[in-house]
Amino acid sequence: MGNRQAGSEAAALRDTVSHSFCAPRTSTPRDARAAKSSQALQNALLALLERKPLEQVTVREICAEAGVHYATFFRHHPTKEGLLDHVAAEQIDRLVELTLPVLDRADGYAAALALCVYVRDRRKLWTALLTGGAAGTMREELLRISNQLAVERAPKESWLPVDLAVNCSVSLIFETLAWWLAKPQHAVTIEQVARTLHHLLSALQRPAAGA
Repeated sequence: MGNRQAGSEAAALRDTVSHSFCAPRTSTPRDARAAKSSQALQNALLALLERKPLEQVTVREICAEAGVHYATFFRHHPTKEGLLDHVAAEQIDRLVELTLPVLDRADGYAAALALCVYVRDRRKLWTALLTGGAAGTMREELLRISNQLAVERAPKESWLPVDLAVNCSVSLIFETLAWWLAKPQHAVTIEQVARTLHHLLSALQRPAAGA
């Protein structure tokens, strides 16, 4: 599958990924201010995570970065981890867009490498999302979406049932990236991670012996 098709599928899923969001019927200045503050808090957390790990980020720093009053933060989120969970839901569509081509055997290594480059270039952010407080949210969203894609995406020659094959594939990608990000920054090369993903998924998709 090409990147254009993967991007189209990911875009089509965006409404589903953001399933908890319901647009109001009418908009007021207060609604607009609330939306602006919410986006500013998300952007601030993302900016701070590029500079330091989540455990070193404070709510006051997030508010200062966002230009939002301290009390306003708690009208949107109970904790910084709660904000991170929300950011994870917003970021998941991009991860899905990059993950879909990795499931395609035709060009699996190149797609895996592209995914790893994206994660590497945002290492602090994705370390927080995949190994920190948002890891549970990320896993649930990825598996939920994989179930929706099972019929279209599962390898037809796999010895596994289609839904299980996709769930296992997505879990392998998640766990491999989380394993990589938990290690020191230069302990494993990006090429090694991409090859590992490619080999793991190829093995999963290979027909069982005697089948």
